[in-house]
Amino acid sequence: MSDLVTRFAPSPTGHLHLGHAHSALFGWTTARSAARSVAGRFLLRIEDIDPNRCRPEYERDLIEDLAWLGLDWDGPIRRQSDHFDDFRAALARLGSLGVLYPCFCTRKDIAAEIARAGAAPHGPDGPLYPGTCRHRSADERAERIGRGDSWALRLDVEAARRLTGPLRWHDRARGWQDATPELLGDVVLARKDTPTSYHLSVTVDDHLQGVTLVTRGEDLFFATHLHRLLQALLGYDPPDHHHHGLLRNAAGERLAKRDRAQSLRSLRDEGRSPAEVRALAGFPDRT
Repeated sequence: MSDLVTRFAPSPTGHLHLGHAHSALFGWTTARSAARSVAGRFLLRIEDIDPNRCRPEYERDLIEDLAWLGLDWDGPIRRQSDHFDDFRAALARLGSLGVLYPCFCTRKDIAAEIARAGAAPHGPDGPLYPGTCRHRSADERAERIGRGDSWALRLDVEAARRLTGPLRWHDRARGWQDATPELLGDVVLARKDTPTSYHLSVTVDDHLQGVTLVTRGEDLFFATHLHRLLQALLGYDPPDHHHHGLLRNAAGERLAKRDRAQSLRSLRDEGRSPAEVRALAGFPDRT
């Protein structure tokens, strides 16, 4: 049997909370409890492609918090900011297939276009990009890029689907899924000053690191439909997935940094032990 490789890939934009601990423990436990006939490996990756929000002190703290929680990982930590050339190469491949186009729309432009249309297709995260820039001429695109306009590279999902045909992916909790990446529309894969996005970098990194089982929260279930399309375009073998449930607060809302969910660091400062925090994160120690 082949190796089982899972990973935890936080962004250093704040301190880890119990939701992060649950996700990390889910992947780590899955790898460490692999059958004896399988070599289970758990990787740590730092998703730090946003220089405006990511900070080295948060990276230092999250590594310390994970070690305090009792987690270990195999091999060196991969930092996405050290591997922009990998993402540029993937973009070049997608560009050669004719499935990328530059978009010059601001958020205000997009909102205005949706308002003018009176209605817009909706995806899991709200209204989809209306495709304003998809049909601009090559001359107009070159002229706007040449004069220094801000732009983003979007994936032409319809064109991509014509190339790949029907696709499927497997979730260990929900079974086989027919890929429907159009649910997310023509997503941004890179920007003028950043040669990648979450969707592109996570797809490339999982492939390059040999991840065979992607474990992550169910809030990213629909993103996997898009990642399956990118895998097919880039010639990658698809991994298995397991989208686990999310920890929620008393109001039923998922824990999030932006809502100042209680951090592992604050629980440590309260005197909680690693075993207590693991239990709070849904992984009580078995005796």
